[in-house]
Amino acid sequence: MKRQVTELATVSRNGGSQLSGSPVQLSTTNLLNQQSINLSNSELILRPNGALYHLDLLPGQVAETIITVGDPERVRAISRRFDKLELQVEAREFVTHTGELDGKRLTVISTGIGTDNVDIVFNELDALFNIDLERREVRDKLTRLDFIRLGTSGAFQSDLPLDSFLMSEAALATDGLLPFYLSGGEPDEAAISLFEYLEDGKVQLLVPVLIVRPELPPAFAASDLPRGVTMTASGFYAPQGRSLRLPSGLSPDLLSRMRSWRHDGMRITNIEMETSGIYGLATALGHRAVSVSALLANRSLGTFSSQPAETVEKLIDKGLALILNS
Repeated sequence: MKRQVTELATVSRNGGSQLSGSPVQLSTTNLLNQQSINLSNSELILRPNGALYHLDLLPGQVAETIITVGDPERVRAISRRFDKLELQVEAREFVTHTGELDGKRLTVISTGIGTDNVDIVFNELDALFNIDLERREVRDKLTRLDFIRLGTSGAFQSDLPLDSFLMSEAALATDGLLPFYLSGGEPDEAAISLFEYLEDGKVQLLVPVLIVRPELPPAFAASDLPRGVTMTASGFYAPQGRSLRLPSGLSPDLLSRMRSWRHDGMRITNIEMETSGIYGLATALGHRAVSVSALLANRSLGTFSSQPAETVEKLIDKGLALILNS
């Protein structure tokens, strides 16, 4: 079969739209339109006090360095390390604390689970800095933010030990969010490589193969953290290959083929539910982002950490140390 990559960075067995990859871009036309018109009440939804609808935050309440976590309780675990706490806001599953540590202003916010929540959090946080909420217009001068995800995930490879840390150098998006934002660009070479490798093994993912890579914050880019490609799933059970009473569409043959894929020293190392949304939206909006995970499970070996809380505390300390070095 002849392999082809279309102008829209897509490819499939029949030449259709089944593979997408970096670079992730917003449509230039859309950006120009947003800058030239007021955003309607139904597009940019604000509370009566002018705060963003879901996060209940106002301009000035969030730092330019933002730590994201899934669990609202982890927000408190991080902010209790701050020297000073200036803001605490809770709205649904979105808990936001802003404070200062060693002279650096930081915000930590819970996204909840999944890229559907990441979609809300990243668009609204970007709006706090880059949209004039009173005039409902995109600002002429844009602010670049740093996002640091400190989360948990399951190792995909048998040699990755429980309770270790891993930094995502790229994300395999199997969750379905990013195709709604992509507007073109050549696919990442790793995405092409993975697609062809799966095809050669006569297996395929149930969703388009899409890999995104962010611009990492400098301190993390220079760190000695182990790296890998993180698979972001749309759910915890079948989308990650788990099966309780219902079977998963990720067959053993597909999972085995995915584990054995290699490209320029890269491999799929772990599975979780937020990183591809974080990387795709941060890149599209012009921000830097990094996702660092504590590996609490090893999916290849069927094992789980005996000390998950202690491991997460160590992850927080490691993440904050790198942030303060940036």
